[in-house]
Amino acid sequence: MNATSQTKPTLLVALLTLIALGLLVAIYILPTWWVSLTAPNYPKESFPDGVRIEFHMNGVFNGCKKVEKKEITESMALDCVHEMDTINHYVGMYPIAAGGPIERAFSQFLVAFLAVMLLGFMCTRPRIRMIILAVGFAAIAIWMSLTLYGANGLDLENEGYIKALVTSLDQEATGEEGSDETSGSGIVEMLRKSLEASGVKIEKPKGLEQFGGEERVLSEKEKLIEQLKQNYERDRSKGIVKAPWNGSLYQTMAWHYGKTLGRYFNNQAEIVPMVKKLKVAIQVVFVGLLGAMVLLVFGARKNGGVLYWLLVLVPMALPVFFVIDYSAWLWWYGHTLNAMGAFAVKPFMPTVFGNGKVAQFTTHSYPDIGFAVMLLFSALLAVAALVRKKQFKGQVA
Repeated sequence: MNATSQTKPTLLVALLTLIALGLLVAIYILPTWWVSLTAPNYPKESFPDGVRIEFHMNGVFNGCKKVEKKEITESMALDCVHEMDTINHYVGMYPIAAGGPIERAFSQFLVAFLAVMLLGFMCTRPRIRMIILAVGFAAIAIWMSLTLYGANGLDLENEGYIKALVTSLDQEATGEEGSDETSGSGIVEMLRKSLEASGVKIEKPKGLEQFGGEERVLSEKEKLIEQLKQNYERDRSKGIVKAPWNGSLYQTMAWHYGKTLGRYFNNQAEIVPMVKKLKVAIQVVFVGLLGAMVLLVFGARKNGGVLYWLLVLVPMALPVFFVIDYSAWLWWYGHTLNAMGAFAVKPFMPTVFGNGKVAQFTTHSYPDIGFAVMLLFSALLAVAALVRKKQFKGQVA
C-alpha cells in the first residue's frame, strides 16, 4: 500500500477520535440520566417535573427548578435530592448518596483514563503510542495517589463532586445557613475599613481566611471543603471519628459514606461493616487501575493485538457500562432495605427505564442529554475502529 492510501484513514481516525474526546468532556459535564417521582400530593402546579433528580458522572444533583408563578412564591428551588431521600427512607431505602461512592469519586480519573486510551488508539506507531500511554497514565497515577492519600487531596477533586458531598449532608452548598458569602473587595471592603476606623469591631465574615498574612475570600471549592472539614470535626468532637482531619479523598469517602448510611438508620452494627467493605473496594479499584495502565502500555508494543483494540473498545462500551452500573445500584437500593424503615416492604427492583409504580408514587426513569452524547461518542468510535481495522488489513496486504 502507498503512503497516501495510509494517510487518509489515519487522518480520518484522528479526526473522529478527537471529536469523541470533545464529547467525552461534555459527557462528564452534562446530566446522564434523570429520575422523577410524581404523586397526588405533589401537584403539577408546584412540581411541574415531580420530585426530580439528575445523575451526573460525579454525583447526583437537584433536578427541580424554582417555580415562578403569581400564586406561588419561592425564594429558591426545592432540593429534590433531599425530598426523594425523605420519601425513600420510609420504606427503608438508604440515601441516594450511598450509591456509587467509588464511581463518583474516581469519575475524573476514569474519564482521564479513557481519554489517554483514545490518544493511544489514534497513534499507529507502537513506540510513540507506548510513550503517550506511559506519560498519560503516569500523570493520572500521580494525580490519583495524591488525591486519594495525600494531605488535602480533596483540593485535587472536581468541585461538582465535592458539592454533591456537601449537599447530601443536608447542608447548603454555599454555606450552612444558605446565605450569601460576603465579599472582601469593592464597596463592602471600603465599608469595613470605614467602620473599623470609627472604632466599630468587625467580625471576620464567613469564608474569609488568612493566606500569607493577607485576608482573601475563599473560592467556592474551598468553601465546600471547609464545610466538610467543619462537619468532620464536629463528628470527631463527639467521638464518632478519631483520626484528625487530613483532607484526603480516602478519609473523606470513608467518613462520608458512614455518615450517609446513618442519616436515617443509625445502626452502627450494620454501618461499620459496610464502611470496611468500601475501604477495601477503594484499594482494589486503585490497584486495579494501576494494573490496567501497566497492561495497556505493555499491549501497545504492536498494532492490531487484543490489548491494542481495548484502547477503543473499552471507551466505546461506555453507555453499556453506565447502564449496567446504574441498574446494579438500583437493584442494591431495592434489595438492601433497612429494617428501621417506617413501612415493611418486600425487596424490589426500582424502574431502570420507563415508568413504574410504587404505592401512590409513579416513578419515571429516562436517559438525559448526557446519555445521548454518550451514544454519539460510542458511534464515532465504532466508525473509527472500523476504519482502523480496514487500514491494518491494507497494511498486511
